[in-house]
Amino acid sequence: MPDSIAIVNIIWFLLALCFLIAFCLYKFSLKLPHSLEHVFQDLIRYGKTKEQIKRSNWQLVFDISKRCFYHFYAVSVMWNGLLLLFSLCSVVMKEALPDWLIDALWCLTGRPRAAWNELHLSILLLQVLLWVHSLRRLLECLFVSVFSNGVIHVVQYAFGLGYYVLLGLTVLCINSSLPQSGSLVNQLTWHHVIGTLLFIWASLLQNRSLSLLAKMRTDSSGKVETLAHKMPCGGWFELVSCPHYLAELLIYVAMSVCCGCSSLTWWLVVLYVLCNQALAAQLCHHYYRSKFETYPTQRKAFIPFVL
Repeated sequence: MPDSIAIVNIIWFLLALCFLIAFCLYKFSLKLPHSLEHVFQDLIRYGKTKEQIKRSNWQLVFDISKRCFYHFYAVSVMWNGLLLLFSLCSVVMKEALPDWLIDALWCLTGRPRAAWNELHLSILLLQVLLWVHSLRRLLECLFVSVFSNGVIHVVQYAFGLGYYVLLGLTVLCINSSLPQSGSLVNQLTWHHVIGTLLFIWASLLQNRSLSLLAKMRTDSSGKVETLAHKMPCGGWFELVSCPHYLAELLIYVAMSVCCGCSSLTWWLVVLYVLCNQALAAQLCHHYYRSKFETYPTQRKAFIPFVL
């Protein structure tokens, strides 16, 4: 099956398209029929942005505390840690990947089993970076972020759990489209170094931004003083409303660089992240602008000077 029409590519393209449509509907104030509009607004919003809409009692039944965000990263740490372990065993001990995993990869790509006989250095690096990213976000959710009493929809919760499962499989899918070129040491190139450096910088940006948000709710000793939403400032917040969303996008771009910018599959993942984060950032941006009269007019949503 050609890479361009592999099922994994179709899945990421459709996910990106759905969020792009949602972004356009919201950005340009396009309204759906009355009942659908209420459902649509409830599905695309979470946390503080849900405060801006009126919701029926039946919609409240599907609410889950936003504090459950850490569940996503806990699942990712376990799942992608397991996949990384399988990959290391394959490289170091020459053990084949489990049959059930090969079957799943075959379903997603249509490639023969032999496509995963040897794993490329880029794949191992992506797996390590994804696991490190998930672990950092898990620790930030547990020990840095101060969550309000906001909620997320149960559909968003279920999607978040499945997202990192699919993402881990996607990383392995990419192996079938990369050329095999000898030992892992010989495969090391400039794009692995540049991609890793960009990943580290973007991760530090995200951590710094999340720390600034948390500090707006705590005193100098770290004790929580309020759960109220305040106008963010400092760091990259002077340029955009959601620098942590920008950092998320850059993290995925960095992973694409680690693949030599040659993987169509991973660029479709990046496209999905762009559309997803653009929608979330636009919702937050409008919330801040409507809540704070002195909110800086030059500040963009999440891409400096652009969006």
